[in-house]
Amino acid sequence: MTADESVFIQRRQALSRTAIIGAVVNGLLSVLKVLGGAFGHSQALVADGLHSLSDLLSDLLVLFAGRQASQGPDKDHPYGHARYETVATLVLGLLLMSVSIGIGWDAVERLFDPAELLRPGLLALSATLLSLLVKEWLYWWTLGYAKRVGSQLLRANAWHHRSDAVSSLVVLVGILGTMVGLPYLDAIAAVIVALMIARIAWELGWGAVNELVDTGLASTRLVQVTETIRAVGGVRDIHMLRTRRSGGQASADVHVLVDPYVSVSEGHMISVLVEQRLKREIHEIVDVVVHIDPEDDRRVPTRGSLPLRAEALARLASLWSSIPAANERQSVLFHYLGGKIHIDVYFPITACLRKGANPTELRDRLAAAIAEDSDFGHLRVFFG
Repeated sequence: MTADESVFIQRRQALSRTAIIGAVVNGLLSVLKVLGGAFGHSQALVADGLHSLSDLLSDLLVLFAGRQASQGPDKDHPYGHARYETVATLVLGLLLMSVSIGIGWDAVERLFDPAELLRPGLLALSATLLSLLVKEWLYWWTLGYAKRVGSQLLRANAWHHRSDAVSSLVVLVGILGTMVGLPYLDAIAAVIVALMIARIAWELGWGAVNELVDTGLASTRLVQVTETIRAVGGVRDIHMLRTRRSGGQASADVHVLVDPYVSVSEGHMISVLVEQRLKREIHEIVDVVVHIDPEDDRRVPTRGSLPLRAEALARLASLWSSIPAANERQSVLFHYLGGKIHIDVYFPITACLRKGANPTELRDRLAAAIAEDSDFGHLRVFFG
C-alpha cells in the first residue's frame, strides 16, 4: 500500500466515523430540543433544535462527500475527487445560511408582537444545558479527527458543532433571563443564534468558493514552499510558482532553474527531490509538477523556431561537409540557451594525436563554418 493510498483510507474512515456518530447525536438532540422548546415554551430552543437538524443533514452530506472525496484518481477524475469535499462544504454553508435566515425572521416577528413571546420553563432549561455539553464534546472529538487527517470538510463540520454549542449557550442565557422576568431575552437569544449561524455559513461558503476558483496557498505558506525548494541541492532559483487548494489538499507547479550543462537525468533527479521534499515538509501538498529550466525564461524567452536535433544535425553536416576531419566526430550535444543552439562536439583522442593533426585549427574551422547559420551559437570541441 502506498502512502497516498494510506492517506485516502484514513480520511475515508475518519469522515465516515465522525459523520455517523454526529448524525446519531444530532438526530437525538434535534428531537430533544424541538420537543423541549415546544413543551417548555422556548422559541430560542426550538430554533436551536432546527439548528441541530441542519447539523444532522450536514453529517449526512459529510458522509456522502467524504466517501466520494477519499477516492483516488481514476480515468474520469485524473486529479482525484477532492473537489467533492469542497462542493459539499459550499452546500453546507448555503444550508446554514438558509437556517439562520428562517430563525432570525421568526424571532424578529415575535419581538414586534409581544403577545407571541414565549415563557420558557425548567424543561427547556434542562434540555438546553444537556445540548450544550454534548455539542461541545462533539466539537472537540470531530476537530481531533480533522487535524489528524487534514480535512477541511471535517474541520468545517467540527465548527458546525461548535456553533451549535455556542448557540445553546446563548439560548441558555435567554431562557434564564426570561425565567427571571425579562420576556424579550428568549427572542433576542434566537436572533443572536441566527447571526452566529450566518457568520459560520459565510466563512464556510466563502472558503469553498475560494477553492473552487483555484485560490492559492496563503503568502506565509508560499514562503515555506519557496524555502523548501531552494534548499534542494542543484536548485539555483525558482520562478512561476503556482499553488491551488482542493478539499483540504493542495497542488503546486514550479519552474526550477538549474545549471544549464547538467545532464537530462541529473535535472530529472533534482525535480524528483523537489517533489519529494515538498510532499514531506508541506503536509497539505499532495501533487507537484516541476519544470526544469536551464535558464530563466522570464528574462530570456525560449525561441520556439529553433530547429530540433534531426534538423540541426542535418544543417551541421552540410556546413561541415568541406571539413574531412569533422566526419570523425563521435557525438554532438546541443544546448538551447539564450535563443541560440550552442554545440559540444566530441572526437576520439586519436583525432588529435595523428601526425599533422591540429586540434586548435580544427575547432576554428568548425566554428567558422557554423557562424554562417544564425541559429547556432558558440562551439566547444572535446577529445577523449
